[in-house]
Amino acid sequence: MMKKTSTLLAALTLAFGAATLPAHANNTAGMKSDQNGTPMTSDQIDARYDAAKKQCDSMQGDQRDTCIKRADADKDKAEAQAKAAKEKAEANRDVAKAEKEADYDVAMKKCDEQSGDAKDKCQADVKARFGK
Repeated sequence: MMKKTSTLLAALTLAFGAATLPAHANNTAGMKSDQNGTPMTSDQIDARYDAAKKQCDSMQGDQRDTCIKRADADKDKAEAQAKAAKEKAEANRDVAKAEKEADYDVAMKKCDEQSGDAKDKCQADVKARFGK
């Protein structure tokens, strides 16, 4: 009986808390990525920021100030995450390039173990495979 009462109390607390959230919370939360989980472009970030600030226009006093501060914070976070995603993509390209070069060097070294026509064919195959 006590467990049912505490569960009911917890559910009511959650329901009441959710009902009192500001209206803008649903629209500005998660500015970091679009629906597919990919980082947003600066145009998308700006559009969501403008929409979030527009919702703040109907509010007054501290509620309005908090709404604007939340929109500003969400925009800052989204911009930082977009920058981080761009830097990560660049780093991944650098890694892929370095790995390809290393694999090419190893493959060419293996060709050096051969001689004559076999070596020439091996080198030609490696160059074709790595686009060199």
